[in-house]
Amino acid sequence: MQAIVHQLGELFLQAVPTVLILLVFYLILRALFFKPLLAVMAEREARTAGARKAAEAAQAAATEKVKQYQEALKQARARVYAEQEAARKKLLDDRATLLKEARGKAAAEVASAKGRIAAELGGARHEIEGSVAQLSAEIARRVLQNPPQRPPSSPAREAQ
Repeated sequence: MQAIVHQLGELFLQAVPTVLILLVFYLILRALFFKPLLAVMAEREARTAGARKAAEAAQAAATEKVKQYQEALKQARARVYAEQEAARKKLLDDRATLLKEARGKAAAEVASAKGRIAAELGGARHEIEGSVAQLSAEIARRVLQNPPQRPPSSPAREAQ
């Protein structure tokens, strides 16, 4: 058993330089390779997080701009609709005014025509009333001068 322990001891003593070389190699790799690699990865992660935050901020700003644009568009449409409504109301008012004037003119012309017709009717009545006596005398004279003639008898009456 002592021989085995002695062999193990020698084995461990022979392994010490290898362990030391591995330990030195690990320290060198850690200092020269892993630390810069970890630093680059940490910087990359920080930049990625920063880029995400910047993208979120840009997206929020774009959303706000879209809202502002939509609000401005809504206001512009409201102004246009108000202007159109005002123009339409003005046109309707002008139309109503023109119709009122046309109706007034037509009513004046109708009243004038009625007046002329009434005057002509009065003149015609006056003229007829003035000539009534003469016309009645003429009718009476013609009736009295020509006795009424018998209408020709119809063949059916003669047969009776």
